[in-house]
Amino acid sequence: MNKTKVLFLCTGNSSRSQMAEALLRKYAGDKYDVYSAGLEPKGINPFTQQVMQEVGISLKGHHSKHVSEYMGKLHFGYLITVCSDAEEKCPATFPGISNRLHWSLEDPAAVNGSDDEKLNKFREVRDQIDKQIKRWLTEQSSTTN
Repeated sequence: MNKTKVLFLCTGNSSRSQMAEALLRKYAGDKYDVYSAGLEPKGINPFTQQVMQEVGISLKGHHSKHVSEYMGKLHFGYLITVCSDAEEKCPATFPGISNRLHWSLEDPAAVNGSDDEKLNKFREVRDQIDKQIKRWLTEQSSTTN
């Protein structure tokens, strides 16, 4: 059985798209091949690694990737932008995309404050992504049944 490919896209591929990739892989890696990329990759934020480790997910082996690594090279069943900047800047026509979705999520890396305040924002966004992934998976299973 061929798995549906899903690409999560944000600007830096440092936080939100990395979290979404890891969470979807955790919950439904048997049904989806999951990827993430950025328009301007910046490297994975250390807070991203920390908050994912807190929920038992290692990002070891993950790295920030530019969307050009995939554009026109793979067919994706879903392109999901996870930030408004990526949604605005991503080409309207993206070769090899069947469905395009947008999940507007706050950039935790943009938060100013103490390390504790930043860490709390990363946790909050991780939990929002977790809920969104679960909601999306429920929608997907109800449309295929």
